[in-house]
Amino acid sequence: MSTTGAPARFGLNLLVGPDRKLRLIWRAVIFWYVADQALPTALAPVLGFIAERLHSAPTLNPAFDTLWELTYFLIALLCTALFARYERRRVDSYGLPVSQALSARTAEGALVGVIMAGAVAVGMYLLGGMQVHGLATYGSALAIAALAWLGSNICVGIAEELLYRSYLLQTLWRSLGFWPASVAIALAFAADHYFFKTGENVWDVITLVSLSLLMCYTVLRTGSLWFAVGFHIAFDYMQLFVIGTPNGDQVPVGRLLDVSFQGPAWLTGGVLGTEASFLMYPLIALAWLYVWYRFRGNPPGQPAC
Repeated sequence: MSTTGAPARFGLNLLVGPDRKLRLIWRAVIFWYVADQALPTALAPVLGFIAERLHSAPTLNPAFDTLWELTYFLIALLCTALFARYERRRVDSYGLPVSQALSARTAEGALVGVIMAGAVAVGMYLLGGMQVHGLATYGSALAIAALAWLGSNICVGIAEELLYRSYLLQTLWRSLGFWPASVAIALAFAADHYFFKTGENVWDVITLVSLSLLMCYTVLRTGSLWFAVGFHIAFDYMQLFVIGTPNGDQVPVGRLLDVSFQGPAWLTGGVLGTEASFLMYPLIALAWLYVWYRFRGNPPGQPAC
């Protein structure tokens, strides 16, 4: 009997399942590589050219931030749409139903994000790590900046959740199980920040992994990603516009408060601001308890099938 076809069949079985479609794990790997690595890298020179033509300097400002995050959103949406077509599903069926975008769940997540970031800022202020000198922006410029940063952070929240915890989470969940999928995504999320963001350190990585796992957990308990989207938008808005904390060794342009940070990095977060402060850890723990208690009566969610 000839055995020359055995290795080929074995290799094919590793790639293709009984339904004659690409196995879930490879769909997730391809999605992540194309959406998170290949396309952003290929488009980086184009985006740099557009930013230059628009006279948008590569600083921490809402215009430049929106350009990049809107691009990430379109990339994630395109890749999700392609795989949704392959799986014969709606593009919003992976935890982000459009009908729930303005739901109470989104608002609740936003409230938790505001409280968490605000509590860290209050803690730093009371412990002498943050000094408030007044407003940094006034009049019509303040109103424009408030709206611009809101638009920018809406792009950030939706783009990053769509990229990491929509199709990717749902597909890995079906392939590996919920918690292995959540851990893999948390590590990928933290790695993207650690290797490509100025000033990253192990303390911020702990925060990022913890928050990523928390956002995944909200999907398990609420059945959708909209709580996570609301949280992401509000937390970043508080950091960048309201508090004006540094982020990656850059100070936000058009922030609300004129603040300075003095004291040990464990308190102020150093060049990474509030999210790298040790004050984040007890607040993240409280957020975990809140989500568990608030949605304890809900049956555990199931992945999109």
